[in-house]
Amino acid sequence: MLWHLVATIFAGLGAAGIALLIRVLSKNNAPNWLIPVFAGIGMLGYQIYFEYSWFDHQTSRQPEGVVVVSSEQGEAFWRPWTYLFPMTTAFTVVDSANTQTRHLEGLTLVEFIQYRFEKKAFDVVTHRRYVLNCTQAQMIPVSEHNRALTETPQVIERTSPLFVAVCPASA
Repeated sequence: MLWHLVATIFAGLGAAGIALLIRVLSKNNAPNWLIPVFAGIGMLGYQIYFEYSWFDHQTSRQPEGVVVVSSEQGEAFWRPWTYLFPMTTAFTVVDSANTQTRHLEGLTLVEFIQYRFEKKAFDVVTHRRYVLNCTQAQMIPVSEHNRALTETPQVIERTSPLFVAVCPASA
């Protein structure tokens, strides 16, 4: 967070420097207000770039074997450009390399951890353990002690990225 503040300030200083150069080259005929306007545009431009590149940056930092299974895009009224170009505000990943598969009574059960990344003032990462019944395409959250946290399982589409990433091809 601190480095993004520093980068924002330097983007503003760089843009203000461009405006100052324009004033010097025009022999001070360009208006004085050009410098703060360029500084503001530079800072706003960096912030917009950072917000739209957040998803790509976060996914590039994930270890090998991590699969993005869903993402959410959203708008905010204080960011009016997001109504035209929605930005990714959250995404969910599964570490498909660290799943545990069990075969029990003709069922293929896969235990995995699902991570959710949310872009807020500070990035928020939450995780939850699940068991996915690949035979019946049903998923249920479990506690650290392998106890079901709900009574009814959630039905998962067999074509969903989550099912494809977690369930072995033979299930």
